[in-house]
Amino acid sequence: MGRRLFDVGAAAAALILLGPLMLVVAVAIRASSPGPVLFRARRVGRHGKPFAMLKFRTMAVASDLGSAITGTHDPRVFPLGRSLRRSKIDELPQLFNVLAGDMALVGPRPEDPRFVATSYRLEHQPTLEVRPGLASPGSLYNFTHGEAQLAGPDAEAEYVERILPIKLALDVIYVRQASFRYDLAIIFRTVFVILAATLGKRRFADPPEMAEARSLAIVSGWDRLTSTEAVDTVKTSRPQPAG
Repeated sequence: MGRRLFDVGAAAAALILLGPLMLVVAVAIRASSPGPVLFRARRVGRHGKPFAMLKFRTMAVASDLGSAITGTHDPRVFPLGRSLRRSKIDELPQLFNVLAGDMALVGPRPEDPRFVATSYRLEHQPTLEVRPGLASPGSLYNFTHGEAQLAGPDAEAEYVERILPIKLALDVIYVRQASFRYDLAIIFRTVFVILAATLGKRRFADPPEMAEARSLAIVSGWDRLTSTEAVDTVKTSRPQPAG
């Protein structure tokens, strides 16, 4: 209960402080690209329950949604959208998801239902037993190390094969060690990384959980059982682009 009260209070305060910025971004998106301001990405939440994760739209509206993963040079992303993604301003609407109870400030990063149904293993089940979050060790790794690896022609395959296993391992570690102090550390790490990246920093050290995460990702058995056997509420569906 205490953590939930903190999440609600912090999210409400952030929305009040960042409201003017979000309004400016909304107007800029409408002026830059035809279509809605917000993108609703279908994601898997606590106990495998699907929900709509809110983001500022960063891609041009198209009839063919294409890959669920946005590559480094994805032509679907319009210029303003690229800046919003780099600064993570596109994620700010998820503060409303926190208020609604779908997400927490810190927690495993929610995934597209298809990836959950095809790539999650029984050992990943703990990440589906808590509220997903805006920030986590896995999401930090994806931002500082993973996105740069998605420059090839098949960003989705690269993500599933090279990034997702480490990202999930990092978030399993978070769930095992979760505490209010750990949450605060991740929040401060996230703010530092975003500010540094916005100012031009491109190289970051591995997260402190990396050694343990790599060991977890190699454990035999992670490649045996899919999440279809672990979470029967998740249905396979066509993935949506990252927005």
